[in-house]
Amino acid sequence: MRGVVFNGDRDLEIAEFDDPSPGPDDAVVAMKASGMCGSDLRFYRAAPGAALAAFGLSGDTGGIIAGHEPCGIVVALGANVDQRAVRVGDRVMIYHYDGCGYCDRCRTGWTQMCQRGATIFGATAHGGHADFIKVPARTLVSLPDDVSFTAGAAISCGTGTAFGALRRLNLDACDTIAIFGQGPVGLSAVQLAAAMGAEVIAVDVQADRVTRAMEFGAAHAIDSSSADPVAAIKELTGGAGVSCALDCSGAPVARVAAVKSAAQWGRVAFVGEGNDVTLDVSPDIIRKQLTILGSYTFSLTGQADCARFVAAHGLDVDRLFTDRWNLADAAQAYTEFDKQAGGKAVIEF
Repeated sequence: MRGVVFNGDRDLEIAEFDDPSPGPDDAVVAMKASGMCGSDLRFYRAAPGAALAAFGLSGDTGGIIAGHEPCGIVVALGANVDQRAVRVGDRVMIYHYDGCGYCDRCRTGWTQMCQRGATIFGATAHGGHADFIKVPARTLVSLPDDVSFTAGAAISCGTGTAFGALRRLNLDACDTIAIFGQGPVGLSAVQLAAAMGAEVIAVDVQADRVTRAMEFGAAHAIDSSSADPVAAIKELTGGAGVSCALDCSGAPVARVAAVKSAAQWGRVAFVGEGNDVTLDVSPDIIRKQLTILGSYTFSLTGQADCARFVAAHGLDVDRLFTDRWNLADAAQAYTEFDKQAGGKAVIEF
């Protein structure tokens, strides 16, 4: 089979691998869609090993197949896999983490926080930019029939991350939420929050992304390259601020704005990775009785919940994708994706 390998320093190759055979507890999935995520660019751009270190991980990425948003059809199962849970022919997403299976984090579905160290498909183990992927069957997540494979790939990381953060914020129809950063995660958050009934204020520094946010369900959108987002949010909310704020950008200035735009007793979540933030703790947090939380992707059951929510509300997650590629065009796909001029991209099979 073919698989995309990042060699570092913006070089990749399409290498040949033996077709996988399942171990006793494994499943082999034929890929139908493998999403391209902004975090993939860290491995694509960095010197060999540097991206893992930046994520606080160790190991050797040499020869690892990239892609951590896999979605496809089960084509083989190991002898120990309970076919009451999964069968050949099932449409599935893959939870892109695996762990020991025994620690408290793994047993509650938060495998990325495994106390003995997590495996990340596409980073420390073979991922989805290939014709097939072999994974432990316990990582499979059912894909509803009326959710496309490309939507399933998005749910497997960015859209699922947005859903996980909104749930941690306890968002409901009584809330007004400001969402900073309108890349794929931010747009997913806009779409999901609007479906949850919240009033959504979208913020970004790029005018085209601000326009797209309105198309995804934002009630208001602010171009922060030409307007002070905190002042604009305060004006929209009668001076009170929003009950919830979510930063999907990872930019320090956006994190500060998210905190400052929150109302008294407000809730703020950070999902954008990297960088830092400096806050004036007393006026920004303590005296506002603010709750600030970090949200790290989602649990295995949370991924399934997100897929069911998308299906139940008929959300058009496929609209996130502006670029679709074949595996043979992976080098061109990542050259274009590296420019970050479009929306979400995917490799289809």
